Amino acid sequence: METIISTNTEKLKNSLPKELWFDGYPLYFYQGFWAPTLECITSFQNHFEAQDTDIFATSFRKVGTTWLKSLVFAICDRANHPPSKSPLLTHNPHELVPQFESNIYAKSKSPNLSTIKSPRLFGTHIPFSSLPSSIKGDSKSKIIYIFRNPFDTFVSSWLFYQKVDNHKANMTPNMFNQFFDMFCEGKVPFGPYPNHALGYWRESLKRPEKVLFIKYEDLKADPKPQLKIIAEFIGFPFSNQEEQGGVIDDIVKLCSIDNMKKVAVDSEQVYPLIQNDIFFRKGVVGDWTNHLTPSMVDKLGKIMEGKFYDTGLTYM
Repeated sequence: METIISTNTEKLKNSLPKELWFDGYPLYFYQGFWAPTLECITSFQNHFEAQDTDIFATSFRKVGTTWLKSLVFAICDRANHPPSKSPLLTHNPHELVPQFESNIYAKSKSPNLSTIKSPRLFGTHIPFSSLPSSIKGDSKSKIIYIFRNPFDTFVSSWLFYQKVDNHKANMTPNMFNQFFDMFCEGKVPFGPYPNHALGYWRESLKRPEKVLFIKYEDLKADPKPQLKIIAEFIGFPFSNQEEQGGVIDDIVKLCSIDNMKKVAVDSEQVYPLIQNDIFFRKGVVGDWTNHLTPSMVDKLGKIMEGKFYDTGLTYM
């Protein structure tokens, strides 16, 4: 069976447009997005069966994925562990909320996930339109999507990729400009970013009971109301007693960037080439002003303005 899957994947790869990424591995233009780990993605699409109680933390890369995962886990797990004893104090959020395409289906093409205790928590960067039909179809599973302004997303991505072991050797002095051009063209993992965001945005308008669309900037500005919205959406609302007892505040503190940085140093490494601590940087809004030239701001702004025009989604 593994041989058949590999053969079919090779045929698919040969039929798709291809671009080389910084690590030397190819991106394939598949179902309207640039796909890394294509075999893992197709295995996920073909084999995963959603359960009604599943919760999916979905996102583009470097938009607050790790933060979202930690918050969702803490909300769902608080009946088992109060924030002071949370597994998040000893484990990376990516370990507790595993990623389909870079973790689960990278280890096995057809993993047995049926024994995982409900609610099962998973993460993915795959666009909405390419999710398995059991997720985006009639199941009562919940999807939370986090969106971040494209300028900070680009800068966060660039600074992250510079620290990844298998990217460092390929970095050149002009790589920043090259990466910017690739980001603008959408030729980045799971890109183009506007298409990715709009897929989830439109579905959240169409089926608000299925997809919750939240903004990184709103979460950063005032996390407590956003946590209450998330908890209500996934069926784990906070009681008045919990709210008055400071449980929400405790979760906000538990999942803060500073706290997660401390835990990352001691927790087990999830991905072989990625040190845990590089998942967490500043987490601030507007850091792009320290990195982008006026011409870059103008170019990216015009692209995003055209993409998001008349969609109802404000990107800044």
